[in-house]
Amino acid sequence: MSLSYIFKRLLGMIPLLLGVSLILFGVLHLAPGGPLDVYADNPSVTQEALENMKRAFGLDQPLPVQYFRWVTAFFQGEWGFSIRSAQPVMEEVLSRVPATLMLSGSAFVLALLVALPLGILSATRRYTGVDYFITLMSFLGISMPVFWLALMLQLLFAVQWKVLPSAGMQTIGDGSLPDLLRHLILPVFILAFASVAGWSRYMRSSMVEILSQDYIRTARAKGVSARRVTYSHAFRNALIPVVTVVALDSAAILSGAVITETIFAWPGLGRLFIESMNGRDYPVLMALLMVGSFALVVSNLVADLAYSLIDPRIRYD
Repeated sequence: MSLSYIFKRLLGMIPLLLGVSLILFGVLHLAPGGPLDVYADNPSVTQEALENMKRAFGLDQPLPVQYFRWVTAFFQGEWGFSIRSAQPVMEEVLSRVPATLMLSGSAFVLALLVALPLGILSATRRYTGVDYFITLMSFLGISMPVFWLALMLQLLFAVQWKVLPSAGMQTIGDGSLPDLLRHLILPVFILAFASVAGWSRYMRSSMVEILSQDYIRTARAKGVSARRVTYSHAFRNALIPVVTVVALDSAAILSGAVITETIFAWPGLGRLFIESMNGRDYPVLMALLMVGSFALVVSNLVADLAYSLIDPRIRYD
């Protein structure tokens, strides 16, 4: 793959992100209410103070002027200040990134390690009890509400059995690695559960299609072992459509972290999003939405790069 292709794709991200930012900014600011509504019923906040806050955050300007000032500053690395905490937005966001990457990254790896073997096993054992069981569990995983499953597991493992912590990232006074891993178990499992269910079905479907191809039948007729046919001939070709789904769902894992982090009080971007939404903190909300949009665009680029690694016939000029 040529570097010129990657450079073109990176340049193409700029107008795409600009268009996304315009839509997000418009939807957010045209919604009923405003970022200062949380102070409207506070008797200690005078009307003069509200007007000063509007001027300080530029909310007294027309919407197009607000957007132009915001987008210019944002792409220069000046993300403004949080209305809720008066802290720099970039500092608030970056302080939460490690926790979210730890949680989402662990869930992503776990989902891949479980979903791909389950999909292969289900495809190679078609119409057997194993296939039916995996299919049943996959449908349950897809249809089951994440928040309900999280609450049930909290009740079972944290409240009744008391073997795992119910919330938080670490126990107060204990910053050890084993303690961190114990806190990760439940939220990582919840975040990976739905992805495992969906990805395993895509893997099964793709493997079933590849295993019915003529070159697979030819390899079997030549006496190639079933294991080699599955992993050396079918698996790599079956990965191509799965990569697309995984790339798109990687951003869905980040969005799913909003619910998971809120339920488990995990101090990441998802919890910050809920806090900012409840406080109508527009600068932080816009920053988080743009970070999520950028993650989705980058995941699509990574998927395209992965295609050429999986299938040498695919070339980008």
